[in-house]
Amino acid sequence: MLDGAIKVNRPELIEKYGFDTKYAMHMVRLGVQGVELLETGRMTLPIAEPWLSWLRDLRRGKHTQAEALAAAAELEDRLDRLVRAGSPLPEQPDRNWADRWLVHAYGSAWQAAA
Repeated sequence: MLDGAIKVNRPELIEKYGFDTKYAMHMVRLGVQGVELLETGRMTLPIAEPWLSWLRDLRRGKHTQAEALAAAAELEDRLDRLVRAGSPLPEQPDRNWADRWLVHAYGSAWQAAA
């Protein structure tokens, strides 16, 4: 639960759409990505259709707050079931692999920029 120290709403979006559509989009996006990760062990970036268009429409206020909450609740339920069923993911991340990848990625980007 947020303690109030972090501002998570955007008054201009709330005034225009009745809720923070950007926050709602991220809420649903995280559910979509979590489900994909637990089902496949991977995440598609950018998010695949039909979710990509649905999330963009949500951000633009083309879905209601109730629709966003319903999608998030359904995704949360799927996540709960997937966690209980077991995950194809390892218990811990491979931090050494991630560090090596980051060093390589930064080195490649810096070399290209030079």
